[in-house]
Amino acid sequence: MSLLNVQDLTLTLHGESILKQLNFTLEPGEILALTGESGSGKSMTALPMIPYIFKRLLSLLISLCLASIVIFTVVEVAPGDPAAFMLGINAQDDTILALRKELGLDQGKFARYLAWVGGMLSGDFGLSYTYRSPIADMVGERLWVSLPLALYALGLSILIAFPTGLYAAAQRGKRGDAMVMGATQLGIAIPNFWFAMILVVIFAIKLRWFSAGGFAGWDDGLFSGLKSLTLPAIALALPQAAILSRVMRSALIETLGEDYIRTARAKGLSKRATLWHHALRNALIPVLTIIGLQFSFLMAGAIIIEQVFFLPGLGRLVFQAITQRDLIVVESVVMLLVFAVIMVNFLVDLAYAAVDPRLRSQA
Repeated sequence: MSLLNVQDLTLTLHGESILKQLNFTLEPGEILALTGESGSGKSMTALPMIPYIFKRLLSLLISLCLASIVIFTVVEVAPGDPAAFMLGINAQDDTILALRKELGLDQGKFARYLAWVGGMLSGDFGLSYTYRSPIADMVGERLWVSLPLALYALGLSILIAFPTGLYAAAQRGKRGDAMVMGATQLGIAIPNFWFAMILVVIFAIKLRWFSAGGFAGWDDGLFSGLKSLTLPAIALALPQAAILSRVMRSALIETLGEDYIRTARAKGLSKRATLWHHALRNALIPVLTIIGLQFSFLMAGAIIIEQVFFLPGLGRLVFQAITQRDLIVVESVVMLLVFAVIMVNFLVDLAYAAVDPRLRSQA
């Protein structure tokens, strides 16, 4: 099946014909390039995407600005003085004031906000109040745990969701469909930290196949690191796989009712061939969108799982910073996670528009 089939494409610019009755077919794996002299009209084919990209980029910048304001405001209004917390209840007032000046807490909130945003734009996240070390280094160390964990969980989610979604759609209305839908409903209803505790009891305590917590690191090899992340990844993946399975099933069922599916069946294709070669490709568009959103959630929503398994990731860093009143770490890490979520959604929007040209006209 061709990815793109264009027939009789005609384009006119300023009354002059640029393209006239152009026909071409784009097969899977092929790359299409449009070449020509300057002013020949190559850019006209990309013009519909420009307003769409501009609006999405503007939305991204506005979202980041609003997110930074909300994060800074919420963290700053939290009760307690970081300097007093660090020095203890017996600290003298002049000592607290000196530490506040050293940390920059004696400045106004607006000045601290501008300094924080300016530092992040230049790659300087500041110094941790508690550890007195650069936040960028702390984030970099823990990112090597959180990012592989998110990718591992996403891969497991896809491996579970695609076959179950296909099976449920193929068995629509039958016992197999009901069993899959019941299992996915259970997966959505049960929290992932409960899954995590059950996995620890079975595979760590009873069977002793995996450790109950901690991270072996990547220095001992890829297998050792992935083994430490296996149980946390499964705990994160199961609820996401349940959601993705239901989305896959719904998209396939909707696609199977289209006219071109009935035409394929009328031409003699089997139900299995029609499902794999025609329905699946067209049903992947909403599924890919959900996958992008799930990756964002896995990056930003693994705080509880990292606490359960004692993983030195970004989520555990945020939790420790909150308990220690390390406000600058909380603000910087949360803003970094928000940036990752917004950026992934932005890339998903662009990929969605590239696949479905109808979205470009809605810009």
